[in-house]
Amino acid sequence: MTLENKLLQKLSKWKLSGSHRQDLVVVDGESGWTATLSAERCDDLGCLVWELALQRSTPLVADASELRAWANRATSRVTGLLEPLRLVEVDGSRLEAQLRSQTPTARDDRRFYYEVLLRANGLATVRRYQASQPSSHHREQVGFALTHEVLAKLAADLTAEK
Repeated sequence: MTLENKLLQKLSKWKLSGSHRQDLVVVDGESGWTATLSAERCDDLGCLVWELALQRSTPLVADASELRAWANRATSRVTGLLEPLRLVEVDGSRLEAQLRSQTPTARDDRRFYYEVLLRANGLATVRRYQASQPSSHHREQVGFALTHEVLAKLAADLTAEK
């Protein structure tokens, strides 16, 4: 069973207790990926996600060119978010790539955008932020709603190695 299917299966049974943020951890020993979903709410259809972290048991890439290839795969495959992703930069010295929403969603005086960090050690994190317009340097992490199917596909898209 794939990470995507395992995540779907666990999400369908996951019931959060209380009103605080909780984590769901799904391990796929076959692929070497572990998904950790931090959510504030979860129901039969979806979750209010704080962060999705995907960690591979072994490093995924060895250099900046392989990291860029992973980032390019992610930007072309991830289609279920409110805004398409674009590659912002690949930091060759830190072996980290940053992806963000192509065009942030504007609401009143705020703009909302996704940020995905990919690290050569095999860690990918997905978060959503809000910032004041125009071009405020202050940003704040916020929760974002995704259906179970979109969450599982997002995990599969970010962990795709080809």
